[in-house]
Amino acid sequence: MSKKLLLFLSLLLLFGGIFYFLLQREAVPPKMVLIPTGPFIMGSNDVPDDTESQGELGNKKPFYLDEHPERRLSLDDFYIDRFEVTNEDYQRFIHARKRRPPPYWKGDSHPPGMALLPVVEVNWYEARDYCRSLAKRLPTEAEWEKAARGPNGNLYVWGNEFDGTKANVSAGSHGNVMMIGRFSQDRSFYDVYDLNGNVMEWSADWYQPFPGADYQSDDFGQQFKVAKGDAFGESGHYALSIFSRLPYRQNVTPETRLPFLGFRCAKDL
Repeated sequence: MSKKLLLFLSLLLLFGGIFYFLLQREAVPPKMVLIPTGPFIMGSNDVPDDTESQGELGNKKPFYLDEHPERRLSLDDFYIDRFEVTNEDYQRFIHARKRRPPPYWKGDSHPPGMALLPVVEVNWYEARDYCRSLAKRLPTEAEWEKAARGPNGNLYVWGNEFDGTKANVSAGSHGNVMMIGRFSQDRSFYDVYDLNGNVMEWSADWYQPFPGADYQSDDFGQQFKVAKGDAFGESGHYALSIFSRLPYRQNVTPETRLPFLGFRCAKDL
């Protein structure tokens, strides 16, 4: 093969690869982010220290133990919403599908001034149906954790040291739910916002033990769904940074509606 032909074929492959990459970027659905395939850290091996009393301080289960063991996993590419689903988004859904509005709304319209706040008081089934209406789905617990923790397995989206000023979290004493994207530092490695705080978020998964877990609970099984992320300050806990850790798993019955629980959607490639 001549050098000229070899050079031509090399350039063809190079520009073909660039074109394919740009085509894939253009194909990302509006308001979503591509989370690329690759390894990430899920769960933790953390244990409580002397100042952390398990089962106390408003917590109904032992700290950390249901996060065991820490694992290194790999997922295929997927998309996830850049922001939590807002009242404005959800209003379009209930108008189009004639669905029940959240209890805090007045009729079938969200309260004035709340368009860009995360929708809350939506149960798991309603969140699932909203995502399905857009040919999306709720993220799995693993997908949510990868999108939040990034490739390095951060405990918080910004790193491994807690800072209550960087997100709308319970220990930050910010007082109420806020507009999506308001905390610029609550932005993950993949450019996804509000995973650390604002409202907790439904995942697709039942609350189950991880493979190889050293902790068993009567709560495991198909009775609770996993919610992820911390909330603005009404999450039923004392204001502890423990609940802002991204591996933290909250178990919630799927029929539950809470003023600090919302959701975002994911989508397969």
